[in-house]
Amino acid sequence: MISRSITNPRRHESYPRRLQTFPLERHVGLVRRPGGIISVPGRLPENGDVSKTQKLTKLLLNVNIERTFGPVQVVMTMEDTVRDLIRAAVEICVKEKRRPLLKETDPDLFQLHYSQFSLTSLKADDNLRSLRSRNFFLCMKPSTASSCSKGAKMANQTSFPFTSFMDFLL
Repeated sequence: MISRSITNPRRHESYPRRLQTFPLERHVGLVRRPGGIISVPGRLPENGDVSKTQKLTKLLLNVNIERTFGPVQVVMTMEDTVRDLIRAAVEICVKEKRRPLLKETDPDLFQLHYSQFSLTSLKADDNLRSLRSRNFFLCMKPSTASSCSKGAKMANQTSFPFTSFMDFLL
């Protein structure tokens, strides 16, 4: 233990403040930081190039699912495909019972996008290694029936018949 005295300029008094250090012979692989003890790897490559010795084997991917709160985090290998990522994200969402519950749990009914504003979906056979991002958006594939025609049918079946009369007046 090393002790230092620090002078307080207001009181002109000194009080001892102790700093903790570790004996080097006992804790060679440890470093003291303000947050606590952090272990340091024993050997680093001599030339300083870590990328040659360590290869990335798994990816942490964030998948936002349509109408759910927060992303689903999925760990996948680099050889997996987009189809595998969709299947894993749907399984995690069902397993965690995220609200609102998914109406369909068949992974073939979903498509993956880079964001919710992206119009083109990713191909199901693409490898995750070739993708440009680690954040994705998962949504249902568009159905064969037009959503506009469904909205028009619902508008005609409303309990307020005067709304169609108002359209006539405009």
